[in-house]
Formats: sequence, C-alpha cells, structure tokens
Amino acid sequence: MAARKASEVFVECLEAEGVRHVFGIPGEETVDLNEALADSSIEFVPVRHEQGGGYMADVYGRLTGRAGVCLGTLGPGAMNLTTPVADAWLDHAPLVALTGQGGLERMHKESHQYIDVMRVMRPVTKWNARITEPGIIPEVVRKAFKVAQAQKPGPTHLELPEDVMEAEVECEPLDVRRGIRRPEPSAVEILDAAQIITEAKHPVVLAGNGVLRVGASQALREFSATTGIPVAETFMGKGAMDYADEHFLGTTGVQSRDFALAGFEEADVVITVGYDLVEQSPAQWNPNRDKRIVGIDTVPVEVDANFITAADVIGDFQFILGRLAAECGGCCARGGSRRLNEIVLGRFEASREDDHFPMQPPRALWELRRALGRDDILVSDVGLHKLWIARMFPAHEPNTVLIANGLAGMGFALPAAIAAKLVHPDRNVVAVNGDGGFLMNMQELETAVRLKTPIVNVIWEDRQFGSIVWKQDKKFGRHFGTDFTNPDFVKLAGSFGVPAWRCESIDDYTERLREALELDVPSLIVLPIDYSLDVAFSEELGAETVAT
Repeated sequence: MAARKASEVFVECLEAEGVRHVFGIPGEETVDLNEALADSSIEFVPVRHEQGGGYMADVYGRLTGRAGVCLGTLGPGAMNLTTPVADAWLDHAPLVALTGQGGLERMHKESHQYIDVMRVMRPVTKWNARITEPGIIPEVVRKAFKVAQAQKPGPTHLELPEDVMEAEVECEPLDVRRGIRRPEPSAVEILDAAQIITEAKHPVVLAGNGVLRVGASQALREFSATTGIPVAETFMGKGAMDYADEHFLGTTGVQSRDFALAGFEEADVVITVGYDLVEQSPAQWNPNRDKRIVGIDTVPVEVDANFITAADVIGDFQFILGRLAAECGGCCARGGSRRLNEIVLGRFEASREDDHFPMQPPRALWELRRALGRDDILVSDVGLHKLWIARMFPAHEPNTVLIANGLAGMGFALPAAIAAKLVHPDRNVVAVNGDGGFLMNMQELETAVRLKTPIVNVIWEDRQFGSIVWKQDKKFGRHFGTDFTNPDFVKLAGSFGVPAWRCESIDDYTERLREALELDVPSLIVLPIDYSLDVAFSEELGAETVAT
C-alpha cells in the first residue's frame, strides 16, 4: 500500500460514497483537499457564498436521498455554512459539511480566524468530528455519510485541520454498502394499528415531509384508495397526494380553521405518516388531546402533549402502508371533509379571470401552474409568497414543490433551484422569490450561468418585507422598518449575462414565462405583485397561525 497525502485518501473516500459534486469556496486551509478534488471524478462547484453552496448541498440531498456535500474554510467560511446546515437539520435533509481548520498546534489558544467550529455545529448536526489523525479518515468519512443518510436524515460535519490533511498516510477507503435498511414492524404492531383504524368512525391521514423523504407517495395513494381514508398534507408534504385525487383534503397549516375544514374536528383517529413536528404544531389539529393517533414513521415519534400516540408503527413505509391496506381495506369508515380544498381550489380557479395588475398571488400562481408540467419543479423562497404557494399552488407529484419550512431562511430559492436542475436536468425548474429574499443570495446567478443550469427566477416585487408588513398591519394597524428600494433587477441580471424582463401586464407575464422556459440559459422575470389580497382570504378559514 503506497503512502499518499491524507487529502487524496479523503477524496477517494468521497468517491467511494458516490459523491458527484462538492459545493463550496476554497480556502488557504483546504488547498490540499481542493488539489485532490481537481484530480478526482468529483466536480468541485465554486459558489459565490458558502450559504449558497450549503443550500445546494441541502437540496441535492433532499432530492436524491444521498448526502449533498458542501465546503467552507475555517472561521468566516465555517460560520457562513451554519445557516444551510441548520436548514438541513430542521428539514431532515442528508448533508455532509466540510470545513477547513488551522493546524492542531494552535487550537489551544487565541489564534487568527480560529473558532471552535465543533461547538458551533454541535446543536445543528446529527454528528460532527475533527480529523485529528490521517489514519482515521476512512472510518470518519464512512460514519459521516452513514449517519447523515440514516433515518431521519440530517447534516453531519467534518473539520479538516490543514496539517492533518497534508500529512502522508497509508490507508484505503472502506467498503460502502449501498441503500438504507428500514426495518419492518412486527405483526402484533401492525394488527394493533389496524384495529384502531378499523374501529374509527371518522379517520383521517396527515402526511408530512417524511413521505417524500422515503419515496412512499405511491404507497400512501394506494393505502388511501384501498381504505377510502382521505389525506391532508403539510407544506413539505405537498405532492404526496395528487391534488386532483378524490381522497385529497388539502394542504393544511396556514389558518386556524384549516384542520376543522379538512374534517379533523370530527376525526376520532388521525394517522400521521412521516409527520415532523417542526412542520406544524400538533396543537393545531389535536387541541383537546382527544384524538387516537397512529404514528407511522421511520424512527420513534417525537413527544408532545398533543401528540401522544396510541400505536407506533416504525419502519419501512411501503411495507407498513401495504400491510395496513390489506388489513383495513373495505372495512373502514371515511372521515375528513373536502371543504378546505373546495375553498382554496375554488379561489385558485377563479383567479384565471382576475385582471388586476400588478398581479395578485392567485393569478400569478395560476399562470405558473398552467405553464409547468406535472413533474416540473417550483422552488419557493421564504416570505409572504411562501404562504401563498403553500396555501394554493397545486402539486401533482412529490418533490415538485420545494419549501423550506423548518428553519425557513430567506435566500433559499436560487441556490436550491440550481441544485434541483443539476439533479433533474430534464425538468423545468422555477424559483419564486420575494424582492427581499432574492438579494440575499443573488450572487449565485453567476454560478447558474457558469454551470449552464437554465432555471427561471421569478421575483415578486413589492419593495417591502411583505410578510412582516402583513403581520404588523394585523397587530398594530401600521407597519414600520419594512420598506426598501430595489436595484433595476433587469439590468442587474443583464450584468451577469442573464436574460431578464420586467412585466407590465398579465399578458406580458404569460409570454415572458413561456419564453423563459424555452431557453437553455438561466433567466429572470420581475413581476410587480399586489399583496392587498390577504393570504387569509376567506373568513371561513380563520386567522393565520403560521410564521413564514
């Protein structure tokens, strides 16, 4: 076994894990790693801010199930990665963050750019480690990926001291077993859950992000069709059910009456499938703690006073839902109500006749839905537009509406859209941004141009932090500290070599959207938006209950 530089062994371990891209910014402390990447099968993707690279790794992991990898150097580079790492933590996306570090000999004292990154990353990672000796690299890399991809997935972090990475070592990557083993629950656990479900008078399903994570949408649809039990979705569960399915109850969590109008008030049994508490508080749908809950998940469910399960069925979703469908098919009562979906889709369909300009959100989303195919991808940034997309944009398929709803950091959409296009080059990808969030990571337009990822960026422009205006106006009758001016987005995009247009009418928006989707380069559309229509547009739906 020939001795070689530790950084070369590290990159060989990444190759063994199937890594295809590393998103990040090189630093003085990572020069050996970057040299090894340059000679490998892995594409190092330079980004223009570590946060952009972290979000790309986050969404790459979310869409593939394989950990996305991001790189930052020590100090400020590592600090810039903490936001997307925390996003992956709360949204359960597999990610491995790599950070450079100074030599081991200066970690005991105050030193240039030295921060104890291990302590910083500890609260937002499943596991993190410093490579203190080159011989442990194969074990450490294997563990970082195994832990990141295991259920529930999330981020891990490895710190790479420069003196360790430039040292000589004799070792090889470990064998990597592909796939994730998900156990099957016992027959007794299945039968206990089935008994609760078959005894129910008004059962409903609440499907969350976990359904999409494990690719169980088809199994859920078959369970619902076989048993007749209808399904409501969380924001991040959008597309688990086709919105046109007769058993679909709607996307819940924006307003206080959502769950009541979806039939949860009358429900005596709620079957949660891949539901994460970070998505929506169970107090919204079980305020009186009187529901019997069957919790289907990949790991034991979280504890909450309003989420005490009568039965836990843990393991492989396809197996669980298939067995429950076989046990419960044809003998279940039907709960739920389609009233929520009727109100929301009714307003959505009516928007096609709305000739307001600046456009109101329902019409803007109606035109987007009309322009996109059922497998195309819409990425939402964070702001008032996110609530409109969660509330109203209909999804046919899983992972076609990407929403960051755990940490919910602004600046997510543009880098997320780049990653989505890398994963699915055959699909159209549109990012909807507010004018506040867009400028937080707009520098990644250069990355999109360099990578030749033809994403369409749509900016809803109102020259305000719209979600804060909405909340302040409701609470105080006025708003403050929320107004700003914008650059000329068309000229700004043009300086990056990005075709861009500012819409002056509804027809203009429709035509520009069609034109942008036919391009083979990134593009940008500025759409003046009118937020005078409250996202809580129907009194029947009640007051808003969710933060953006």
